[in-house]
Amino acid sequence: MTRDFHTEKEAPKAGNFSRREVLGLIGATAAASLVGGPGEESVSAEQTQNPNRRIVRIDAKPEPIAIDAAKTAVIVVDMQNDFGAKGGMFDLAGIDISGIQKAIGPTAKVLVSARQTGIKIVYLKMAFCPDLSDFGALDSPNRLRHLPFEVGKSIHAPDGRESRILIRDTWNTDIVDELKPQADDVVVYKHRFSGFYQTDLDATLKKLEIKYLIITGCTTRVCLESTVRDAMFRDYSCVLLQDCMNQPTLGSSSPRSNHDASLVVAEMCLGWVSNSEQFIAALQPQPIASAQ
Repeated sequence: MTRDFHTEKEAPKAGNFSRREVLGLIGATAAASLVGGPGEESVSAEQTQNPNRRIVRIDAKPEPIAIDAAKTAVIVVDMQNDFGAKGGMFDLAGIDISGIQKAIGPTAKVLVSARQTGIKIVYLKMAFCPDLSDFGALDSPNRLRHLPFEVGKSIHAPDGRESRILIRDTWNTDIVDELKPQADDVVVYKHRFSGFYQTDLDATLKKLEIKYLIITGCTTRVCLESTVRDAMFRDYSCVLLQDCMNQPTLGSSSPRSNHDASLVVAEMCLGWVSNSEQFIAALQPQPIASAQ
């Protein structure tokens, strides 16, 4: 698998974290040592020992979460032309991509804020090898579910280039223009719904000492939820930004139902749910209270 390095509450005073937030910060292996203790001192001690730490608190559901920005990455799931651009696979199949396109603006703002804070950006791209060797056997569910979308078919991209549907290193699997990766970002190809399946995503995150994942992208119910589930199984803390993701549903009278259902599952079992405004606000420098 290829990894491509291109190149509802008032904010608390500093150190006033809930017990669950403290446990999330120091890790499950140290949780026992906090039983019966207030926790605030532990956070302050860790910050003193590691000056690179920057603890921020994000308003979220089911409750706010405190994260270390130095151990955080924003994950951009499959925001590529095949899913979010005119002339891409979804558009050619008659699927309404307006919801995915609506998520581009908030996601772009999140990326700007994250880069300014030094948070790593990791892009996932759903794509297959040109010879379809990683597409699956003829009777595999992965192949059968994708066949109606004519994976591998040659097309002319909107800019006139020769391209192929859902194939690596083509216009179809390029990230949409508004969210293009920058030199220090990480790009990981995947060939199944989850970004962790047969990729080096987990190894890359561990090498970067990442613990917290800010999740954006498409589609909420499929690739995004699959990736979040696998992340949770590997003990990453995931915060889903609900306005930075979308799940188009063909032929449904309630086109947001699957999107909302995934967010409910995430909130209850898999992580936390927030939005772009809350995340960006959390990264803003906090004013220092003047002495009275």
